[in-house]
Amino acid sequence: MSSNKKYWKSVEELNENNSIVEALRNNEFVEEIPTDEFLGDKDTLSSSSTTRRDFLKYVGFTTAAATLAACEGPVHKSIPYVVQPEQVIPGVADYYATTMFDGFDFANILVRTREGRPIRIENNTLEGAKFSANARVIASVLSLYDNMRLKFPKIGNESAQWNEVNQKIQQSLADAKAKGKQVVVLTNTLASPSTEKLIAEFVAKNPTAKHVVYDAVSESAALDAFESVYGERALLDYDFSKAGTIVSVGADFLGDWQGGGYNSSYAKGRIPQAGQMSKHIQFESNMTLSGAAADKRIPMSVYAQKQALVKIFNIITNSSIPTGKIDNEAEVVKAANQLKDSKNKGLLVCGIQDKNAQLLVFAINQVLTSEAFMAAGVRYTRKGSDAKVAELIKDMNVGNVHTLIMSGVNPLYTLSNAKAFETGLSKVTTSVAFTQKFDETAEKVTIAAATPHYLESWNDYVLTKGTYSIAQPTIRPLFNTKQFQDCLLVWNGSPLTYYDYIKANASSYLNGTSWNKAVHDGLVVTSDSVLASGTADYSGAATQLAQSANAKNFELLLYTKTGMGDGQQANNPWLQEFPDPITRVSWDNYVTVSKADAEKLKLENTIADNGGLDGSYVNISVNGLKLENVPVIVQPGQAKGTLGLSLGYGRKASMKEEMQVGVNAYSVYFNASSLQDATIEKASGKHEFACVQSQKTLMGRGDILKETTLADYNKKDAKDWNPQPMVSLDHKEVEATTVDLWESFDRTTGHHFNLSIDLNACTGCGACVIACHAENNVPVVGKTEVRRSRDMHWLRIDRYYSSEDTFAADVEKKEEFSGLWGEKGSLGGFGELEHPADNPQVSFQPVMCQHCNHAPCETVCPVAATSHGRQGQNHMAYNRCVGTRYCANNCPYKVRRFNWFLYNNNDEFDFHMNDDLGRMVINPDVNVRSRGVMEKCSMCIQMTQATILKAKREGRPVNADEFQTACSSACSTGAMVFGDVNNNDSQITKVVADKRAYHLLEHVGTKPNVVYQVKVRNS
Repeated sequence: MSSNKKYWKSVEELNENNSIVEALRNNEFVEEIPTDEFLGDKDTLSSSSTTRRDFLKYVGFTTAAATLAACEGPVHKSIPYVVQPEQVIPGVADYYATTMFDGFDFANILVRTREGRPIRIENNTLEGAKFSANARVIASVLSLYDNMRLKFPKIGNESAQWNEVNQKIQQSLADAKAKGKQVVVLTNTLASPSTEKLIAEFVAKNPTAKHVVYDAVSESAALDAFESVYGERALLDYDFSKAGTIVSVGADFLGDWQGGGYNSSYAKGRIPQAGQMSKHIQFESNMTLSGAAADKRIPMSVYAQKQALVKIFNIITNSSIPTGKIDNEAEVVKAANQLKDSKNKGLLVCGIQDKNAQLLVFAINQVLTSEAFMAAGVRYTRKGSDAKVAELIKDMNVGNVHTLIMSGVNPLYTLSNAKAFETGLSKVTTSVAFTQKFDETAEKVTIAAATPHYLESWNDYVLTKGTYSIAQPTIRPLFNTKQFQDCLLVWNGSPLTYYDYIKANASSYLNGTSWNKAVHDGLVVTSDSVLASGTADYSGAATQLAQSANAKNFELLLYTKTGMGDGQQANNPWLQEFPDPITRVSWDNYVTVSKADAEKLKLENTIADNGGLDGSYVNISVNGLKLENVPVIVQPGQAKGTLGLSLGYGRKASMKEEMQVGVNAYSVYFNASSLQDATIEKASGKHEFACVQSQKTLMGRGDILKETTLADYNKKDAKDWNPQPMVSLDHKEVEATTVDLWESFDRTTGHHFNLSIDLNACTGCGACVIACHAENNVPVVGKTEVRRSRDMHWLRIDRYYSSEDTFAADVEKKEEFSGLWGEKGSLGGFGELEHPADNPQVSFQPVMCQHCNHAPCETVCPVAATSHGRQGQNHMAYNRCVGTRYCANNCPYKVRRFNWFLYNNNDEFDFHMNDDLGRMVINPDVNVRSRGVMEKCSMCIQMTQATILKAKREGRPVNADEFQTACSSACSTGAMVFGDVNNNDSQITKVVADKRAYHLLEHVGTKPNVVYQVKVRNS
């Protein structure tokens, strides 16, 4: 049993603020290792000719010194419960169902807590919980422990008490009422019936008040179109699982298009079932997750997309609206005819931010009577109005606004005309910002009101028509914060708390369900939602759209990155270090250009000596405003004449220095339009990217990424499209899996874990990466270390581009190699395969430790730190590891990570593990690794053992699909399936036996416990 005594070595340690003590804490060794005294000075050592014995003496000494230094672990003080809470059992996790909504992201989730600390976000799998957590939602638990949060309210940049805040606001409201001046409540989309009712009561109490809704990333065009046709401000909630043919015109529905959340329904149709799978055709300018997943991707400018949409409208509705000439017209006509032939199994979606374009979406799907469209629900996750925000700024600048109360918005960062807003703000008598951060807007207002994190708050939501979701706190507020709604109740003169208000208001939404059950489940399904009928002047919309003007210069398309979103969590190190699925770049935003345009402008990307990626700088001018020194990524698949730049970066206020990266693209988000006319010029200098694409690559190695066509999958034998690797045994070719260097033992008794990854269902969303990060205490190492190939992610998602137009053409080219030299020589040929096509096919492949039954890492470890478990997992005994890295060198999959530094409690790595608040997110079931040891995927052994112990405690066998890992539970598409292959009823047993199943590098004979499913494409 460990002691709780605190030992000290000197009297200086009794003073916690002593500078000497602080310096010693940050030094790995108390004294510098006296290598000069031991072996002579550095110059002598480098010039001498040492013997093997001297070399071993040198290595042995340094290793011994490091080992001795590592033996002294930190002393932790623990305080036991005086009265233990009834629901808290030390060492046992509690789960709370809740809902996450921040105006941009939303999900039905479970929050895992340990001893009262939320430590991980998981998906709520109850029926009706349709919105799964993406990478940002999973990472949001770390934002709870952000030390840069606003910890108390401020009046005029001075700390204040809440009664002072409320008193000052109430006085301002009374003054505005007496003078007949405007009171404006500016919020993000709320989607909360209780909050909206509260604001309505506030407006009724203050006759000059009004409510304006502002979304940082606008969907106003789609909202306006829906409102004109269906009579309410909302968005469609498409059901992609009902679509046989999907045509997307500029809609990245696997990304953040209209809020996202379509991965799950899309994946259901993409896994071959009874010889059928949906067909997906994508027209877009930037390379997106949706374009990467498509069977056919056609790059084209937004102007060309508008013309293509009108052409599709003409074919589907038998109209004859004149259109402009575009490239790839034949592909547009072909896609339209396939859509028409699909009838009610067809679906068209569109991401063009133009009301006329969105009206054509309704027209086309109504004519098709699309099941994916007609049976769709209605989303209330976006309600912003660009016109009303513009009107507000005008009113502020003419002095009409007396009191401005903001919640959930940061307009001085997200508005392109932030200067006009700031000027108007100075003319407002009282301005209030309810915010979690002392952000760009909070710095300029009269009152900065500190709000709690959503995991500390009560709320309710109607995300879609027919559902009612509850958000409950999972921890008491960490700081002196209050919810915006609680303050509204005070201003309205109500004695209720917001919890009481929600509970009283919920009766009309619970549909007979009790309040306690609704809180327990996290949501209630109140009714089925069917789209009402509606119509508009579709021909007129098509005519106006066809007359759209082309850009005079480059088209700049602004978008949100998978990791950063709208930038609310820009201070989250998990998300900053998360590699973008397409470019594989972390810690940056950048402008993407096509190869053809890059050559004209003499822009380039080069691989540095250390494996890092370097890029040119450019200056981008939009509407008279110049963004200077924006780094460049030459992006395969980018449409010619177009540029891409992501929002959410470039923040400075209330941000750690390490997270102040990138440029603020909101500054050129004019008129809240994602499409801008831009000019571009090369600037001097070279940018250093943290890009992991060229690191740990398996490119060019056989049996890595297997693909086939749906026709071959249906008509040919599996051995033709999923061949077994062959090796020579006694001069005869035999299947590699039948040959062993080792004797195998019986694995059919007890549990034996396998993980299956379906390449058809994987969209590269990265939720699994962040879930693994959170569950296993994976450290953040920063941009410099990532650039040096030292990222610590246990799970990576490899992204492959085809060199030819398709991967099938790559295989054909490779098979024609003959000899080493010449036009078909393999030396030059394999080099050519490293260069992607102008419009390549894309595949994603998650790779982690393969947990080989015949693991090559285990045989070379000199201290037996890595060994194989009876249940199929490859174990790591961190305390035994001495960091030889032999195992990493011997691993054919390159999945092991080496701790170059102590990342925990080290000022050089000022991320969440460097302060007590950030370390509250650490999972106590997983050891935090120290410097000099190897680490890698453990197949979440702590989770599998917890499942076994739970079943044992309840006196039952483990259920068929009860076992989970962090990555499999986070996967919303079902691409990852984990379980016990010795349980014949489990899903993993079925997928491992499927004819699409194969292992990576099977010919090596490692016998992995991770299996992949061959990717099938529509030809």
